[in-house]
Amino acid sequence: MTTQTRPATAWLPKLVVAPSFALSLFFIYGLMVWNGYLSLTPSRLLPTYEWAGWAQYQALWENERFHVAMRNLGVFGSLFIFGAMALGILLAVLLDQKIRGEGVLRTIYLYPMAISFIVTGTAWKWILNPGLGLEHLMHQWGFESFRFDWLVDPDRAIYCVVIAGVWQSAGFVMALFLAALRGIDDAIIKAAQVDGASLPTIYLRIILPSLRPVFFSTLMVVSHMAIKSFDLVMALTGGGPGYATDLPATFMYTHAFTRGQIGLGAASAMVMLITVAAIVVPYLYSELRSKR
Repeated sequence: MTTQTRPATAWLPKLVVAPSFALSLFFIYGLMVWNGYLSLTPSRLLPTYEWAGWAQYQALWENERFHVAMRNLGVFGSLFIFGAMALGILLAVLLDQKIRGEGVLRTIYLYPMAISFIVTGTAWKWILNPGLGLEHLMHQWGFESFRFDWLVDPDRAIYCVVIAGVWQSAGFVMALFLAALRGIDDAIIKAAQVDGASLPTIYLRIILPSLRPVFFSTLMVVSHMAIKSFDLVMALTGGGPGYATDLPATFMYTHAFTRGQIGLGAASAMVMLITVAAIVVPYLYSELRSKR
């Protein structure tokens, strides 16, 4: 009887997984291929399949708005990644001291990650609005000279997006590093203290360097969030003032779905895909190589 059931146990799990695998293969990688082909066509309001070569990519790199979006991605990405990682690690280290009320503080710090970027963007839009937010509140308290009009300043509006993004994502980084810190043997800390090392030195020289896998995994996730940021920008600034806070994702949406330039939007989407791949693929390769 066991010999008759062995073939079923061999192919049954594959049969169960096959439909979801096929759908994922089609709707993820199949549509990526389709989008890549559209970026090589002169598609505008509706997809067309005439070959246009690299014309859309040439138009993309000649588009000043796309250059602004890429510059904003550099500013937002670097500050967002650094701010979320630094603040998250700091919070994790502080909570690792097993302070009183740790559960409440951990919930408060992690709560922003439980809400969507749309809610975050809307809330910070109210907070940073000069007419009804922080600046208005300070004026009511008597600080008439206080100014915080970054949200309507084309040169500083992108930093408002950074503030909102760091506020939401720092708790996520904190949770990952706190879980990793709780896996560190207390004997390591006690041995270092016996040798006369201070607590900051222990964390900087011993504990945090040992968390390199967690660091790189978190860096990959946060970098991915920065590159594909869309809803936060749309809710907070709408890409404005003008297009001062445009990111590649908002640029792609604007041109593909509101301006009827599907080919140009597809080209910008492929640039985003290549950017993500440039970060993720080397990391995956190094992980697989280390396991071998």
